[in-house]
Amino acid sequence: MAYNDTFNHERKRVFIKHKICRFCADSSLKIDYKDSKNLAAFTTERGKIIPRRISGNCAKHQRVLAVAIKRARNIALLPFTTAKIKTKEHREP
Repeated sequence: MAYNDTFNHERKRVFIKHKICRFCADSSLKIDYKDSKNLAAFTTERGKIIPRRISGNCAKHQRVLAVAIKRARNIALLPFTTAKIKTKEHREP
C-alpha cells in the first residue's frame, strides 16, 4: 500500500467565524417595514432578499425581515426589481 503512504493524512483545522444575528446582538435594533434604509441593507442590487447564510441572521429574525421587506415592496418603499429596461433593437431589412 505505497499509495496511502505518499499522502499526508493530517489535515489543518479551519475555524469558521460564525456570523452573529445583528438583531439578537443589539436589542435596540427593530425590524420595521417603514425603515427602508435598514431593509435595503438586506437586499441585493437586483432587489432579491439576501439569504440567511450570507446575512448572518437567525431564523426568527430572517422570517420577520422577509415579511417586512415584502410589505415595504407592496407600498413602494422598496423596489421589486431594478429600473433597467430592456429594449429590443429593430433590424432594418
